[in-house]
Amino acid sequence: MDSVGPDSEQLLSGLEDSAGDAAVLRMRLGSQLRRLREAAGITPEEAGSRIRGSRSKISRLENGRVKLKNRDVTDLLTLYGVTDEALRSKFLTLVTRSNGPDWWAEYGDILPAGFESYLGLEAAAATIRSFEVQFVHGLFQTADYARAVTALMRRAAADEIQRWVSLYLRRQELLSRPDPPHVWSVMDEAVLRRPAGGAAVMRAQFRHLIEVAELPHVTLQVIPFASGAHAAGSGSFTVLRFEERDLPDVVYLEQLTNAVYLEQRPYVERYLEVVDEISSEALTPDETTLFIEQVARET
Repeated sequence: MDSVGPDSEQLLSGLEDSAGDAAVLRMRLGSQLRRLREAAGITPEEAGSRIRGSRSKISRLENGRVKLKNRDVTDLLTLYGVTDEALRSKFLTLVTRSNGPDWWAEYGDILPAGFESYLGLEAAAATIRSFEVQFVHGLFQTADYARAVTALMRRAAADEIQRWVSLYLRRQELLSRPDPPHVWSVMDEAVLRRPAGGAAVMRAQFRHLIEVAELPHVTLQVIPFASGAHAAGSGSFTVLRFEERDLPDVVYLEQLTNAVYLEQRPYVERYLEVVDEISSEALTPDETTLFIEQVARET
């Protein structure tokens, strides 16, 4: 293989013109490296050996979970038969861009490592599907609601709590991007019934939920208590899907002191089955809006 093919060249051109987060660019570059490796008939083990690493390192690199090193990418491009100097230079220029700071770097002193990884996945996702059992999804929280939840969960000083609130509001900017992800959030009725911050805070949160539900790329559903038990009783979770066909879906499970990421296809398929099942059992989006309005009147 003397150079990247037309599809690869076109993709690199598109990436060069993109203005996305560094984390998004890393994932797309990693996806492109996977395509080049597979087109060259190179196994992950062989690729890992070439860059003094392992299959696991290649997996993390191709999934955009780690920053790319120029030396590693140079060696991989050579291994994959990419000899066109102009294209190699373009690729390495994008690698440098992808290693720039992500917007959440300024919050690095308060961010757990697990959540930092999640922010990168969320920024790159084309579809975000979630089930929430206790709190409103972070992308839909008002500042006052986020402050009340953070004070409860983080047990931090007031200035640190305010920084968390600032981070949550900055995170929500992805909903107003030119190419926002489709966010489909299913909530247990308990999310609406459990007060956080008092009645006034909850009423404002309900109004905000009704507003975001009108966005074309947002789908909100509630599973009322009247529906009985459901398959997602084990707790909250998020499934992220990406536009690049090579990137696997990821299930994110946030726990009290850490986070779990599932990528094995059987596990992901099970969570997708559950989210489809609870979506069919939940109120429709229109019914959900009426239900939230009702709960707001009762609050």
